[in-house]
Amino acid sequence: MPQNNRPTNYRETRRRNDRILLWLVVGTLLVVGTTLIGMIWGFPAAITGGLCLGGGAVLILLLWGLLTLMEKLVGDE
Repeated sequence: MPQNNRPTNYRETRRRNDRILLWLVVGTLLVVGTTLIGMIWGFPAAITGGLCLGGGAVLILLLWGLLTLMEKLVGDE
């Protein structure tokens, strides 16, 4: 196995993990939330609930984007 002599970039690893966790949270919110609403209240409520949960997911994405932009503007590196 060849050795990698480059230093570990912890910031890039953190950013990659943050993106993965963001998509897991949004996906779980939409899929699990809509499925639970559909199982409890039925299909029409699942459509409405999915739209509302989609709005919440968009808000999460906007906040994450704002924080990422602020991090870039401050000059984290």
